Amino acid sequence: MWEIDPLRLSEAMDRAGLNQSQLADRVGVKQPSIGRLLSGETKTTRALDLIARALGTSPAYLKGEVDDPSTDAPPLPAAAERDDRVLEIPVIDLAYGMGGTYLDDVDANVRSEPFPLSFIRRYTKAKAEDLVIADGLGDSMAPTIGSNDQMLIDRSIDTLRVADQIWAFSFGGVGMVKRLRPRPDGSIAILSDNPTVPEDRAVDDELFLIGRVVAIVRKV
Repeated sequence: MWEIDPLRLSEAMDRAGLNQSQLADRVGVKQPSIGRLLSGETKTTRALDLIARALGTSPAYLKGEVDDPSTDAPPLPAAAERDDRVLEIPVIDLAYGMGGTYLDDVDANVRSEPFPLSFIRRYTKAKAEDLVIADGLGDSMAPTIGSNDQMLIDRSIDTLRVADQIWAFSFGGVGMVKRLRPRPDGSIAILSDNPTVPEDRAVDDELFLIGRVVAIVRKV
């Protein structure tokens, strides 16, 4: 049996659009078993491989051994079994300062890039209009996100419920992509994966969430 990281499990379930009951049905276990894994009450399960496959990720990701949920993930279904429609997803420039209405102004003049729907559905069940792509900004999130990478941002996720997930947001009118961690005093810690970048902190209404980064597309 193998230990599962509760946060990784929760993130993978969000991407797959599955709740506890749905995942339990696909894996063949009882719903409370999934609940105990999510709460950390139970650390191990013999169903690790089945859970990873149901969520479109790998056992290594669920155990916290790799950061990319697609690393060693099961192959996509055969072409005859998957939806080959293509989504045109707008590309936004996070380098511009953004207020709360910035993304409401996205229109046909913004460039877009095509992505297979079957690829997008590995990471989110969000509607097409709630998705945007952004290029990596600098090296503050290295090595997780590089300046040549692209990020798939799900705008339908607009509430900070789980600590240390990666978000696109505006802080003081500046676009950023960082990990966010709520603090007991009501502030939000702004964290970089690059250890040389110091922690920042937002209070009151300084921070506006744009959406959660649900996938990283690496350019080669």
